[in-house]
Amino acid sequence: MQKKQKIIVIGGGFAGIQFVHQIDENIFDVLLIDKINHHQFQPLFYQVATSQLEPSSISFPLRNIFKGKKNLQIRLTEVLNIDESNSTITTTIGDFHYDYLVIAIGCKTNFFGNQEIEKCAFTLKTTYEAIKIRNHILQTFENIISADENIKESLLNLVIVGAGPTGVELAGAFAEIRKNILPKDYPGIDFSKFKIILIEGSKNTLNSMSEKAKIASRKYLEAMGVSIMTETIVANYDGKLLTLKNGDSIKTKTVIWAAGVKGNTILGLPESYYGNSNRLKVSVLNKVIDSKNIYALGDIALMETDIYPKGHPQLANVAINQAKNLAYNFKKMMQRKPTRDFDYKDLGSMATIGRNKAVVDLPFFKFQGYLAWLVWMFLHLMLILNVRNRLIIFINWAWAYFTKDTSLRLILKEKTKK
Repeated sequence: MQKKQKIIVIGGGFAGIQFVHQIDENIFDVLLIDKINHHQFQPLFYQVATSQLEPSSISFPLRNIFKGKKNLQIRLTEVLNIDESNSTITTTIGDFHYDYLVIAIGCKTNFFGNQEIEKCAFTLKTTYEAIKIRNHILQTFENIISADENIKESLLNLVIVGAGPTGVELAGAFAEIRKNILPKDYPGIDFSKFKIILIEGSKNTLNSMSEKAKIASRKYLEAMGVSIMTETIVANYDGKLLTLKNGDSIKTKTVIWAAGVKGNTILGLPESYYGNSNRLKVSVLNKVIDSKNIYALGDIALMETDIYPKGHPQLANVAINQAKNLAYNFKKMMQRKPTRDFDYKDLGSMATIGRNKAVVDLPFFKFQGYLAWLVWMFLHLMLILNVRNRLIIFINWAWAYFTKDTSLRLILKEKTKK
């Protein structure tokens, strides 16, 4: 019997999870490595940040996902270095050898080199960051009650930078909370003075979507009382004052940065392997170009094709289908049979702005409003990994829809040491 080949997968996101599920366990042994012990459902981070869902609803322990999978080992550690010449990786718990390496480490927030903004602004790329935003927002309203008048303005200004899907969904969710929930929780605060400001460098909200989606999303947000500033670039933020490149400034204690992403990096790979935004350049087989036995999947993979000259969109559907295709190709390689190039069929994009409000762009049909909102909810529920969590999320959504409340507004912080 032929010895099994050893594959190391770095990253338990959509691509890593799908690849491990699909790989033939009779041919390959797999070591899955991640810094955290669970898969995070990124599309709903904003609902954790806005107290609509608990983090446990969108978090899935890796060992539970793969229980009973005999060809898999899981290690909770951080990869420090890749030694390509010896086919080994160095981690915080030791070195591991591989026959093939699959990198699926995703992306992080791009601050475009501004370290002060990076230090002072909130980001939304992990469950932990979503909880930090929730804690901060709720604590801010507690502080407003007893704050001096000279600092109330900065507490009552919430700024979101970046009007892509994350920024738009956050702005819409906060607008609904301002209208339906906060006045009941804090009757002593005048929420007409609570400003939600959405700043975008391009001409439109949801600038990568269709013209209909751009127009509808802006219309929805403005009707909900969100202040939108397009063609506006942030120059700096020091934790108290947000400065714009046009010279204007905004006093605020809360800035959420959703203005761009770049690939995570691991030491050891040559700079020539990386393309735009720190993404690894890959072939149509997802093999890192010029590498010996290294592959990349999902957001970190930059596959330039005639249809996608700047790489595929960084969406869950791309990551999932790349992982399926690579698992298929690994099996064919071992059988010495022809492999299959990755060919992405664009199924469209969508974003929700709030209750009964969403935009959906399908290849041949674009629509907005209540139907789009239902489609958005259904498709996101189907992406949730297990039935139990789907049910919990559906119950939360149904409760919030009929009561206009969530009852999940908990401030969870470590006790301050004296």
